Amino acid sequence: MIFTETILKGSYVIDPVILGDNRGWFMRTFCKEEFAAIQHTKEWVQMNQSFTRQKGTIRGMHFQHAPHAEIKLVRCIAGAIFDVIIDMRKNSKTYLQWVGTTLSAENKKSFYIPEGFAHGFQTLADNTEIVYAHTGFYNAEFESGVLYNDPKVNIQWPLPVTELSVRDRNHAPIKD
Repeated sequence: MIFTETILKGSYVIDPVILGDNRGWFMRTFCKEEFAAIQHTKEWVQMNQSFTRQKGTIRGMHFQHAPHAEIKLVRCIAGAIFDVIIDMRKNSKTYLQWVGTTLSAENKKSFYIPEGFAHGFQTLADNTEIVYAHTGFYNAEFESGVLYNDPKVNIQWPLPVTELSVRDRNHAPIKD
């Protein structure tokens, strides 16, 4: 795996090393030793998968507050997404800055998202599926979100929005 740190400290786009032959291909999606090189030591405790029917749908921007903050590892296994994170760490030099990357079944990349970041994505194709691992268990009492079009963050989504949940549409704007 090739880890490339983004401008938001602690977040990485991970390119797989794909080994192929006449049978097909093989790639590693997790290796404890390789992840230790980026100081990842926490256990993955939950795996989720989501399916989104319509291109242009946005899911997010979600995060868990401490002490239930979590690391996420996201990979697209069907279709494609524009995956976005926002630095929600108030003491960070990059507070409220965002980074987006394209994850697809074709490029097989993953996105490593550290604690303290909001996460969401927009589907770039119909019938898109993602899988993601979490280092923390979901806790509704510590759940929060950022409005997908909050002007303080100004995420540049690549497509017009076609679908958005009521919950995601009603996140409160960020206050000073």
